[in-house]
Order: sequence, then structure tokens, then C-alpha cells
Amino acid sequence: MSGAVAQAGLGRQAMASPKAIISAGVAALLILSAAFAPWIAPHDPFALGSFNLMDSELPPIWVEGGDPRFLLGTDTQGRDVLSAILYGMRVSLIVGFAAVAISASVGTLLGLVAGFRGGWLDAVLMRFADVILSFPTILIALLVSGIARGLLPDARQGDYAIYVLILAIAINEWTQYARTVRGQTLVEGALDYVKAARISGLTDARILRRHILPNILSPVIVIATINLGLAVLAEATLSFLGVGMPVTQPSLGTLIRIGNENLFSGVWWVVVFPAAALVMLVLSVNIFGDWLRDALNPRLG
Repeated sequence: MSGAVAQAGLGRQAMASPKAIISAGVAALLILSAAFAPWIAPHDPFALGSFNLMDSELPPIWVEGGDPRFLLGTDTQGRDVLSAILYGMRVSLIVGFAAVAISASVGTLLGLVAGFRGGWLDAVLMRFADVILSFPTILIALLVSGIARGLLPDARQGDYAIYVLILAIAINEWTQYARTVRGQTLVEGALDYVKAARISGLTDARILRRHILPNILSPVIVIATINLGLAVLAEATLSFLGVGMPVTQPSLGTLIRIGNENLFSGVWWVVVFPAAALVMLVLSVNIFGDWLRDALNPRLG
């Protein structure tokens, strides 16, 4: 009952906040557009054989010389920019969601164990987390990507690029979940209902799963929401630097890198529209995450 009441209260707060409604609406629209890209995109940007160089560098439809077949114009290979953005955003979101899922799962598990067990295990895990936190996400991601490129043969690097990106981003982000969950577990573990569960003979795993975990999910959800935007931005940064997705499977970062190379030749739409899509996606997710953090914080209620 308390969970339903909390959800209803959260829903009323969302309806009273234009910022939450607009940001959630924009994020949902972009995510759904990316999810249904194979059905709504006018062209398949991954089908290299369908490109026609005669259609290259066409401007958007409202600019003189535009073609009705290509609403936002084409790039230097004749690829439809709108379709590339939809598919590229799909790749970026797959990387973002997968990286967040892995880091949240690992961080939550380690935080629960550290906070509940305490002692030397808690000290070792938290000191290791401190070491990871001392390095920027991009630096560790570049290191992981470089190691993977050195181990994988050149012919297979494109096939495994998305998995390397997910691992490179997730390997640094678990620490935020671990530290937050550890603190919440220490608080919950000292409450009477947990002591009663221990006295009744419940195993530690059962106490963590059924009693503590449901009560500490709110901050995890908030961190995951905010980190989704940061993970997408990290992927775009790595792809822009040339260590992310290949040109044959472009993400938003890859499209921005391709457009940036031809920006001074007058083909501005190839970089402007993917960059605008990235900004709208990251900004809407982060604004909604900030609102969600405030809404779920009882001290701000």
C-alpha cells in the first residue's frame, strides 16, 4: 500500500511540474523513435550498397537544392541524415542502457554486501571504489578500448566495438551505486525490522533480497536515470575520438565526427542535426533525472 501511495504522490508531483512533463516527453519521444527506427526511418543507413554518390551532400529539404526523399539532407556518401540519426541514436541508447544496467547491477550487489557484511570486505571494496573514482570515466574508457583494440584482430574490431564500448563505460560507473547502496544498507541494517528478521532465522541473502533491497531502490533509480544521459554522452565522446562505433555502424558520436570532418566544406547539416539530437536526448534525460532526485528526496518534500 505504501508503495502505491508513493507512486501516486510521485505522479501528482510530475503533473504539477512542467519541467518534468516536458523533459520526460522529449526523452520518451526520442527513445521511442530510436527503438522503432527500422520501421519509421525512410532509408537503411547500414545498407552501404544502397548509397548513391549522386545523392551525396544534398542539403535539407527547406534549403535550395534539397530533395524531398531526404528531409534533413545527405552526407558525403549519400546516406540519409535523418535515418542515420534514428539508427545512430538507437546504437547510442543500446550502449547507454546496457552500460547502466551492468554498472547498476554490479554496484548494487557490491554495495549491499559491503554495507551488510562490513569488516575487511567493506574496507577492501570501498578502497577499490575510491581508486576507480580517482580516474575520469573517459580516461578509463580509452584505456579499456585501447587494450581491446590491441587484443582483437583488425577484422573483428567492428563486430565487437559495441561490446567494448559498453564494458569501457560500465567499468567506471559501478562505484557510484556501490557507495550509495552501502550507505543506505548501513542505515537499513541498523533498523529494528532487520534485527527482527535476523532473530527469526532468515538467511543474509533473504534479508538483503526481500527486506533491504526494496527499501534502497529509490536512489539507485535516480542514479541510473542520470547516468543514462552521461553514458550516452561518454559513448558519443569515444566515438567522436575514433575509438567507438565504426563508420559502417554509426552512433551519434560517429555521425558528429563524420560531419565535423566536412564542416568547413559547407555541409553543415551532417554535424548540426546529430549534435542537436544528442543535446536534446542527454539534456532531457538529465533534467528528468534531476527532478526525480528532488521528488524522491524526503528532505526536499
